[in-house]
Order: sequence, then structure tokens, then C-alpha cells
Amino acid sequence: MANIIENEDHKSPEDFYASLKEKLEHNHNFPEDYPFKFIVINEEKKITEIYRVFDDMKFTLTTRDSKNAKYTSLSITAFVLDAEQVIDIYKKVGEIEGVMSL
Repeated sequence: MANIIENEDHKSPEDFYASLKEKLEHNHNFPEDYPFKFIVINEEKKITEIYRVFDDMKFTLTTRDSKNAKYTSLSITAFVLDAEQVIDIYKKVGEIEGVMSL
């Protein structure tokens, strides 16, 4: 699978999400299970905030702590209907302080 989220700091948020939508639609056959990956400080509150974004969805989850247990990586595979839903999830998780989306 191609890396669809690239470092595009030079773009406005609107341009970034328009480009992301185009890449998602080109590289995926929605509806489908879509893999999300996040890294967050290993705090239960932050991890719970991420889980809440996926509350009304069918998803599977795996977690892995960093070597020193300061960070946790979350791999969430969720059934999504379209590229817009993927973007909405990234936007919601992006509102949580200290979370890095991969």
C-alpha cells in the first residue's frame, strides 16, 4: 500500500485534505477496512480520547509501547464507507493534543 500521508507542510489544510481525498480514492476501494496508525504519549486519558473517535464503528485494535514505555502506538483497522470518513477521523484525532498520525 502506498504511503498516502506525506509531508505537505507547504499546503493549506484545504489543499492538503483535497489531495488526501484524491489519493485515498485512487488507492482504495471503499467501503473497506482502513488502517489508521497513531503515536501518543502513554497516558490512558489520551488513548481513551482516540478510542472515542471510533465509538460507533466496527474496528480492531493493537497497541505497542515504546522501549521506554513513554509512548504507545495504536494500530486501528476500522470499516469505513468512503474517503470523507477517513478524513473526518484524521481531523477528529488531530484535535487531540499530543497525537501523531502516521
